[in-house]
Amino acid sequence: MEASSSRELEARSYLEKHRIMELLSYLTSNLLFLQPDKPREYLLSLLERLKIARITGVTFPFFMDHSNIVAMFQMMDPSNKGTISFVQYKKALNTLGLCTADEVLQDDGHAITLDKFKQEVDKRTEAIWSAF
Repeated sequence: MEASSSRELEARSYLEKHRIMELLSYLTSNLLFLQPDKPREYLLSLLERLKIARITGVTFPFFMDHSNIVAMFQMMDPSNKGTISFVQYKKALNTLGLCTADEVLQDDGHAITLDKFKQEVDKRTEAIWSAF
């Protein structure tokens, strides 16, 4: 029993150290967003671009540009208040694979603006890709 528990902890530690779950979540979100006709080939291409980006230092292959982020924000703000709630913000980050359901985000009590949303999506996206 202890051996399997130890092995499970070792596996979990490995996954966390290398941020594998974040990568898989992000890749899955990417697939669902784009829905390519050949998903395996698309994933291989995306990972190859990531590898090239790391080697050459060029920009990482983000799958969402700012127009996509703006569109997502506007869907959450149908009355055009210019803000979304913290709950919507966290759900959007989770949907994009940029945060886990159990991640603790600090709610400062302020509504989330489009600029803050874009900055957070960019920051978290780059953090995920830069880990690989």
